Amino acid sequence: MVAEPSVRIPLPAEDIFAIFADGWLYALWVVGTTHIREVDADWPSAGTRIYHSVGGWPLARHDTTVVLAVDAPHRLELKARLWPLGAARIVLSLVELRPDLTEVRIAERVCEGPGRILPSGFQDRVLAPRNQESLRRLAALAVGRAVTGFT
Repeated sequence: MVAEPSVRIPLPAEDIFAIFADGWLYALWVVGTTHIREVDADWPSAGTRIYHSVGGWPLARHDTTVVLAVDAPHRLELKARLWPLGAARIVLSLVELRPDLTEVRIAERVCEGPGRILPSGFQDRVLAPRNQESLRRLAALAVGRAVTGFT
């Protein structure tokens, strides 16, 4: 069973998905992403990519995240490269509990490279806290945009 950290955000799913749809915002809420270098024009269409850096200077690594599937505003499936560990499949799910309340869940599992042999329980212990913090940052960003009217 994959650990799925979640957060409830007092906004409609469309408002939260709008943050997912702006690839330039990922470094603001995805823990570990330090710099967005480029975003494909049709992001988040299937097959499009974000070109990002992970880690701090001078040890930053350039990598990419690709969209595997999208069902706006309910689901976004990504494959993020995590070299040297490999790549991870990430599923972001949005469930609108009420028109003004959405639960956002994230599931992540290493799917390629040497990291995929790590036991699922170990992956959960490493990835779940990071993903929970990412969701906290996402919630703050979403609520802040709603309060300020920034889109």
